[in-house]
Amino acid sequence: MVDLRGKLPTAFSAVSEAFDKNFQEYDELGASFCVIRDGECLIDVHAGFRNKQKTEPWADETIACIFSSGKAVVAQLMGEAVTDGLFSYSDPVAAHWPGFAQNGKSEITIAQILSHQAGLPGFVDEIDPNDWLDWQKICTHIEVLSPLWPPGSASGYAPQLFGFLAGEVYRRATGKTIGEAIAARTSDLFCGLPVNEQARASVMPKPKSAPDLGELNRYTKAAFLTPWSSPAKAARADWMAAQLPGSNMHANARGLASFVHPLANDGVGVDGKRRLNANVIGEIFTPQCSGNDLVLPFEITWGTGAMINEHLRYGPNPKALGQSGFGGSAVVIDPDQRMTIAYVMNAMSPHLVADPRSLTLINAVYKSL
Repeated sequence: MVDLRGKLPTAFSAVSEAFDKNFQEYDELGASFCVIRDGECLIDVHAGFRNKQKTEPWADETIACIFSSGKAVVAQLMGEAVTDGLFSYSDPVAAHWPGFAQNGKSEITIAQILSHQAGLPGFVDEIDPNDWLDWQKICTHIEVLSPLWPPGSASGYAPQLFGFLAGEVYRRATGKTIGEAIAARTSDLFCGLPVNEQARASVMPKPKSAPDLGELNRYTKAAFLTPWSSPAKAARADWMAAQLPGSNMHANARGLASFVHPLANDGVGVDGKRRLNANVIGEIFTPQCSGNDLVLPFEITWGTGAMINEHLRYGPNPKALGQSGFGGSAVVIDPDQRMTIAYVMNAMSPHLVADPRSLTLINAVYKSL
């Protein structure tokens, strides 16, 4: 059996078995896993190693990039701003960010950017890839974009731009960046990893094969496949320090599960503070669109900031929310169980959603309840 360290009650022995399966069958290297229910941490475990040579054990403080799993964190923070009356999901983005109104974007709503319906999956025209590390430059590029399809007519996943679209609205409304808001609350989750915290970050071996993006189209290419679709050539330290809220948050499972717990727990966080009201939670869990995504090769039902689990990619509850990160990380938000589940790992797989390692662990939790 794998050397599993941390908190794991005997009632959840199936989780230990699932971890062992992941290491034996799915080439797991290192990972952390956390389950929080009714504000109480039920499971908080880690195992394996933080480097390919298997000389550095994954420790309690180890973090890894969670890529798009961080979009659920953005959904949480946007919901808090709505709860505080700073904006409404139905507001046009341009009401808070006037420069965004250019080139056919004046009526795009905040709900539409959070459900990937804005027609802005990425940049068709070339930009300097280094611009991704400069918040203002990317926002300036966004202002002059034209939607690639009629906003509101379909979803098309925006892997990088989601974080800038939501993050700039949030910054203008609150006076804080997404990274600043996170840093004020936790030391287990980061958007923009400070230099003095970077030693905590695990090295992440790349997947052995590329993800299956289905039949390629101009939307997919803009989102993922142009030389400027991500800051791929940036130095690792510079990339970790940059704020890309949709794609480069760093966390352990405890930090991720804890931060989004109010979404599952009637708005109340693990600290006992109410952060969301019931109406806002209802809006986040309300389907905004459903069908074949124009960028990802899946049918997706989007809530306001994360996927609704109609296709059971995040356990057995079709009413839960879920979000996956490139390489395999995942977070589940289940209001019926008042539970959040997070999985963070370092050995990256090609699965875009429903990595078998995350599903093995998630299903083991539900089996044990």
